Order: sequence, then C-alpha cells, then structure tokens
Amino acid sequence: MSVEAIILASGTGKRMNSDKPKQYIDIQGKPLLYYTIKQFDNELIEGIVLVVGENDIEYCKSEIVEKYGLNKVKCIVAGGKERYNSVYNGLKYIDADYVMIHDGARPFISAVTIDKVYKELQNNDACIVGVKAKDTVKIADDEGMVSSTPDRSYVWQVQTPQAFKTEKIKIAYEKAFSQDMKGITDDAMVWEKCINEPVKLVEGEYTNIKITTPEDLIIANAYVDMYFKKQENNDK
Repeated sequence: MSVEAIILASGTGKRMNSDKPKQYIDIQGKPLLYYTIKQFDNELIEGIVLVVGENDIEYCKSEIVEKYGLNKVKCIVAGGKERYNSVYNGLKYIDADYVMIHDGARPFISAVTIDKVYKELQNNDACIVGVKAKDTVKIADDEGMVSSTPDRSYVWQVQTPQAFKTEKIKIAYEKAFSQDMKGITDDAMVWEKCINEPVKLVEGEYTNIKITTPEDLIIANAYVDMYFKKQENNDK
C-alpha cells in the first residue's frame, strides 16, 4: 500500500495580522511550514506534494525544502482561489494508492497519529482525524437562538490529515466541481457529497492545533520546545 501526502500552504492567513503568510512565520529559527513538512518526511509517506502560493514556489524550494533537506517533497505546485481548488491542484500529482491531505498550518501532527491513519487505510477508503468535543455544543437558528443540543459523546472536532483512496477522491472532486461547492470546508465533505461511502473517524490529539491567530504562536513556541527540540536532540 503506497501513501503520499498533500500539504496545503497557499493561504494568506489574514487573521494572523502579520506582514507574511502564517506558514512562513519564524518559530524558533525555522518557518512554521518546515515543522509541518518534517512530520510527513518519514518512512510511511512515499512522497509529498507541497501546494503554495504561485509567487512562493521558488522561495519554498530554496529556503525550506532544499535548505533543510526535506527530501520527500517531490514537487511544489501553485494553489487555487479556494482550499478545494488547491487540493484538486495537488491531487493531479499524486501517484500513490492513498493520499493524506494536511493543513500546512498544523505543524504538531504527531508520528503516532499519522501511523494510526496509515493503519486504518488498510481497511477503510476514507479516514479523517478528529478529537472528541470537550465542551457542550449548541446548534443555533437563524436568529442566534439555541435550537438543539447534540449529545456531546457523538460530537467530534475534525482536524487533518484526512486520507482517502486516491482514485476515489479524484473522482469525488471532479464530480464536486460540476455542482455547487458553496459550504465545502473539508475534503470529507466532498467525499460524503460525491462518493457517499462511510468515513472512518481516527482519534487524534488535542495538540494538533491549527495556527491561525497571534495567540496561537505562544502555543507554537511552547510545542516546538516540547516536541521538536527533543526530537532533534535525539537525532544528533
């Protein structure tokens, strides 16, 4: 079973209030995107397709991929207007049986979680990482009033990676583009809408956060100390 990864890093990160996209913000001497790619640069993943802004391709190649020896990156391609456009652009370069699609702004995905997803793909054509909701969730109506309260034991907060049988997710995206894509926020929604087959939830970790706002950078710096510094010291 061969698996490749798509890492999405073409967003502008407007909520970060930074003069550079969040994926290139310096975290303890390295761009945030380096840490994300590093986690997929392992023996389970045969190749990585990096999707970035069209004007950032050369920068990513020289200042991240080549500079840090991230050899699993097999190509760097331009993203599209929306997230789903970027995913579709990346899928064109996937040759493996299965693909893991991951947000470039989630640098703290663990090797343990990637391994769990890999193992679940042996029995499922669609797997997504998530964590069980800690808080009570309310469903609101159009006027901002509570309309229902779902049983928290069945509520999950979805993360990435989201992994699929490659030929099927390609078909799903091709079908989706012939329909209304409004409201599509993740790859599992494309699968659910166009393939209509079960999606396996894989329990991940609460540390797999998406770096979105300036406050998240405080956590990011702490996590680099906890995880990457220890890992780098063990590699020496």
